[in-house]
Amino acid sequence: MATSEDTDTSTAPGELELVRRFVNTYDAELDTDEISHPGSLSEWLSGAGLSDEFDASPGDVERVRSAREALRALLFANNGSETDGGDAGDRLNDALAGCSLEVRFEDGRAVLAPVGTGADVALARIGAIVREAMLDGTWERLKACPADDCQWAFYDRSRNRSRTWCNMELCGNRSKVRAFRERRSG
Repeated sequence: MATSEDTDTSTAPGELELVRRFVNTYDAELDTDEISHPGSLSEWLSGAGLSDEFDASPGDVERVRSAREALRALLFANNGSETDGGDAGDRLNDALAGCSLEVRFEDGRAVLAPVGTGADVALARIGAIVREAMLDGTWERLKACPADDCQWAFYDRSRNRSRTWCNMELCGNRSKVRAFRERRSG
C-alpha cells in the first residue's frame, strides 16, 4: 500500500491534494481511521486547514465519513471500477446538504468560498475543490487503488492516464501474483 510519504507520484496538484488526503484518512490495510471520534474530526479538519477547531458531534463524524466514502466510490469509478456513481453522488449530496458556498472575487477571478463553521465549512470547501477539479480536468486523474486491502487515493500522473495501482511494486504485484496462482490452480 502507498503511504503518505509516497508524495513524488501520488500527490494531487493544488487544493485537490486536500481531497486526496481527506479520502486517505481511512487506512484499509491497518483498518485505522483518523476521524474516528468527534475530537479527532475537529483536529484533522483544523490541521488540514479546512475549518477552525470546533465542538464536533457524533453526527458530524458520521456525515463527514459518509462524504469521504462517497468520494472514495467516485475515485474507484475514476479508476474504471463498476461502482454506482449515482448512489455515491446521492450520498455525497446528503452529506453536503446544508453546506453553503458564496461567490467571492479574489485576484480578479470569481471563486466559490465556503460559508459557515465546523463540518459544514469543511465539507463545502471539499465540494468546491471537487467541482473545480471536475471543471479543470484534474478530477479524472484522482483515483482509488482497487486492491481490497489498500483503497488508497492517488493522483495518476501517467501520460495516458492509465495508472491502476497506487503502487505497482506492492498492490499491482500482489494482484498479478494472485491472478497467476488462480490460473495455475484452476
